[in-house]
Amino acid sequence: MQFDDDADLDTSEVKDVRGSRIPGGRATVGGGIAGVIALVLGLLFGVGPDQLGLSSGGSDTTATASSAAQVEQNCRTGQDANTKDDCRIVAVVNSVQDYWKQEFARRDATYGNARTVLFTDRINTACGSATSAVGPFYCPGDRQVYLDLGFFDELRTKFGSSGGPFAQAYVVAHEYGHHIQNQTGTLARSQDGRTGENSNAVKVELQADCYAGVWAHHATTTPDESTGRPLITELTRADIRDGLDAAASVGDDRIQERFQGRVTPESWTHGSAAQRQEWFTNGFRSGDMAGCDTFR
Repeated sequence: MQFDDDADLDTSEVKDVRGSRIPGGRATVGGGIAGVIALVLGLLFGVGPDQLGLSSGGSDTTATASSAAQVEQNCRTGQDANTKDDCRIVAVVNSVQDYWKQEFARRDATYGNARTVLFTDRINTACGSATSAVGPFYCPGDRQVYLDLGFFDELRTKFGSSGGPFAQAYVVAHEYGHHIQNQTGTLARSQDGRTGENSNAVKVELQADCYAGVWAHHATTTPDESTGRPLITELTRADIRDGLDAAASVGDDRIQERFQGRVTPESWTHGSAAQRQEWFTNGFRSGDMAGCDTFR
């Protein structure tokens, strides 16, 4: 996965509060064993923590300590994205939003930007308070994606993913898939409280995987606003394999087998490894969001 060295990165799309202390209460999900339990429950790669009862109700996202703000200082160009993990996230966010902005315009609709918030340990959001243990998530209440970069190490060490830059990009693109659902009105369908392999919760997650694949299909041809050239210049077959491997590693069946020793489809919230790979592949092959109707 390569970025245009000369492209300008738009750091306004990523808020960096790593190392800051968040005021207000405590998150109800801790690290360690509790964190693993939270992951097994299925928030991983999901939407805000309130939807699984993991919220302590705080909504203040203002840090009391000065922000690290590393991305604003260090992530200026595509060359930075090719050499630094946090700058790569900025570039992926830029590319994903470039694509969806243009796709919405093609459909005579208006895309509303969503920021990604980089944090460490814990964060308060409009969806409640959460710790890093819940994994990356999208909060429809404030229309932001929340991500602790330490998750990508856990994706390899705890969940057995091969890792790699595109595995990270897949995670980000999946979360922005939830943002697309929020704007098109389908995200609310996951909030009926039901679980299981045929539940709306699973269908929403698989659709987000499909939307991630749609973006990947167009990633090397979507012009960046600053240069008129694609921000991503190369995606290889190995990159796509890394993305598919990441999708499989966070399938409900894989997580349940790894952490509880048995598979219980009636409690699924995100879909099996095979389903997640299938829907990402559907989106990647077609490049058409209309082909991502997991509710049919």
